[in-house]
Amino acid sequence: MFTSPLPDADIPECTLYDYLFGGLSDADFDRVAIVEGGSGGELSYRELVGRIDALAGWLASRGAGPGTTAALFSPNIPAFAVVFHGILRAGCAVTTVNALYTAEETARQLIDAKAEWLFTISPFLERARAAAEEAGIPAERLVLLDGGGEATAAVHPRLADALAAGLSAPAVSLDPHAAAVIPYSSGTSGSPKGVMLSQYNLAANVAQAHALVGVTRDDVLLAVLPFFHIYGMTVLLNLALRERARLVTMPKFDLSEFLRIVQDYRCTYLFIAPPIAVALAKHPMVEQYDLSSVRAALSGAAPLDGELGHAVARRLGCIMLQGYGMTELSPMSHAIPLDAADRFPLDSVGVTAPNTECKLLDPLTDEEVPVPEEGQSAPGQLLVRGPQVMLGYLNRPDATAATIDPDGFLRTGDIATVSADGAVTIVDRLKELIKYKGYQIAPAELEALLLTHPQVADAAVIGVQADDGEEVPKAFVVRQPGAQLGDEDIMGFVAEHAAPFKRVRFVEFVDAIPKSSSGKILRRELRSRT
Repeated sequence: MFTSPLPDADIPECTLYDYLFGGLSDADFDRVAIVEGGSGGELSYRELVGRIDALAGWLASRGAGPGTTAALFSPNIPAFAVVFHGILRAGCAVTTVNALYTAEETARQLIDAKAEWLFTISPFLERARAAAEEAGIPAERLVLLDGGGEATAAVHPRLADALAAGLSAPAVSLDPHAAAVIPYSSGTSGSPKGVMLSQYNLAANVAQAHALVGVTRDDVLLAVLPFFHIYGMTVLLNLALRERARLVTMPKFDLSEFLRIVQDYRCTYLFIAPPIAVALAKHPMVEQYDLSSVRAALSGAAPLDGELGHAVARRLGCIMLQGYGMTELSPMSHAIPLDAADRFPLDSVGVTAPNTECKLLDPLTDEEVPVPEEGQSAPGQLLVRGPQVMLGYLNRPDATAATIDPDGFLRTGDIATVSADGAVTIVDRLKELIKYKGYQIAPAELEALLLTHPQVADAAVIGVQADDGEEVPKAFVVRQPGAQLGDEDIMGFVAEHAAPFKRVRFVEFVDAIPKSSSGKILRRELRSRT
C-alpha cells in the first residue's frame, strides 16, 4: 500500500455551500466570480451567493427540499453555478445531465434518479420537454435558465422570475455524508449508473485538489470542460470558487473562440482534455493569439501522451500537468503537483492525493504488488481509498459491491505502476470503456441499442483507433435473415438514438459474435480482426 507524499488536508464536516462560501470576506464578495466568455457579463461573489440563496428559497416555497432530486441539463454558463448550488442549498439532491444527451437518454436518467424537477436552457427545451414528459415531471417544474420568450414563460417558470421573488434560503439540517450529487458514469463497465456523491465527498476533493493543483485567488480559469462532468464540476467550478479565483465560461469547445478567450481575458490556468492538447500543440491557428498569460495547464479525463504534453508546454511556455480520477472518486485521486512538476514524468499521473491510500493488485492473482525501493513496480489494478470515494451506485448494490471492496477500496479497473518516489503511471485498463474526446462510451449501452433494431440479430462494440488517433466505437453486426442492412443504416440508427459522441464510426457485418460459454462477448477476438 502507498499514500500521498503530501500532508493530509483539513476536511471540515460541513455542507459544500458552507465550505465554499462560508469564509467569504468583505473583499471577497466584490471579486468577480464568473464571466460569460462570449458576452463578457460578470457575476461577483456577492451576486452569486445572493442568487444561490434566492433560488433555494424559491424551491423551498414550492415544496422542494431534503428528499427531492432536481436535474440540471445545461452547458457551461454562469447560471449553471447558481442552479447547481441553489439546489444543494435548498437541501435537495442534484443530478447533472450530459448536454449532448438525446431526449431518450435524458429521460432514462431522470427516471433512474427519480428527478422531480428539471432545469434547462431554451435551446435544449425540445429535448427537455420530451424527457420531462416521459419522466412525469410537470411543466411547472421544468425551469428555464434563460428567457425563452413570453409564450414559453407562460408554461414554464424562468430562473429570473424565481430570483426576483427575493425569498430567503431555508433553514435546513443536512447530513454532509448523505447522497447529494448524482452524476452518471459507466463505471468500470456496463451502462450508465448514478454515482452517489455526498457534499463531504465533494468538499474533500476540493481540499485535496487544492494541495495538488495550485490554483490561487489571482488565477483566471477557462471553463470549457463541462460542469455536468465531475472533472469540470470539482476541479473547475468548485475549486475555483473555493480559491476565490475567476472562472470564464465556454458553453462548447471551438478552437478560435477558446484562443480568443484565453487572450482577451488573460487566462492563467487551463484545464483541458487530450484532444484540446492536440490542437494547442499542432494547430497553426495557435500562433495568431497571445497566450503568454498561461502559466499552467492540466490535462485529465483520458490519458495524455508525454511527448504531446511537452509539445504543449513548449508552445505555450507553461507548466504542463496530468491528473487522474473518475466520477466514483469525485473525481481526483492523483495529479502531478504544480510546485513539483519537474520531479515527475509527464506521462505519469503524478502522486496520490492527500488523505488517500492506494494499492496495486496483480490482475491474475489479486495479490498486492509491492512498492519498489527503486525504479517502477510491476503492473497491477489500481485501488483507491479515501474521503473522495463515492457512497455507491444509485439503486445498484450489486455494482457497488463489485466496485468497492469490504475494506473501502475502490477498484478503478485501470492497470498502473508506481515508482519508488510515488509517481503513478496508468499503463492499461481492464474496463472495456471507450474514451472518445474525454467522454466515456460503454460498449454494452451501444450493443443494447443496436439489438433494438428489428433487422439486427446480434451485435458487439469495441473501441478502435481512428485516423486522428482518437478511440471510436466500431460495431460488429449480425443481420437478421434476409435483412439488407448497410453500414450507413447502422450508423444512422445509432446517431438517431444516442448522443453525438457515442456514434458508431465503423461497421463490420459478421456471421456470428464470438462468445464464451457463459455468453460473454470475446472482444479480444474481435480486436484481432481489426
